[in-house]
Amino acid sequence: MIDETRGCPRDPVIRVTAMPADANAYGDIFGGWLMSQMDMGAGLIAARRSRGRAVTVAMDGTQFHLPVKVGDEVSVYGEIKRVGRTSMTIAIEAWRRHRHEEEEVKVTQAVFTFVAVNEFGKPRVIDQEK
Repeated sequence: MIDETRGCPRDPVIRVTAMPADANAYGDIFGGWLMSQMDMGAGLIAARRSRGRAVTVAMDGTQFHLPVKVGDEVSVYGEIKRVGRTSMTIAIEAWRRHRHEEEEVKVTQAVFTFVAVNEFGKPRVIDQEK
């Protein structure tokens, strides 16, 4: 996920500006808001890889390194770590960039597990050919 020449990940899955409604009284973004952005990003990757509906079943290894403030640009990056018969593991990182700066800094990371499901919500096989 990391572009060693720039020191930050390459193509974001999601990029959004943190707004006042997403923050506490001190201007720090809620951890739950940031986790939801990461879940949405992982969900986009999972849906694309499984070619259909996929649902979050677990989130592991969440670590918050630095706060995100109102006005910061938040970029979510991810990559598939493992694809099983019906599930996949996706590593996600969230990076922030202050509104008037260029440097991106990693603020959190987590590993998400998704299961591909059919129209009835039952697990379905993921095509192993990609």
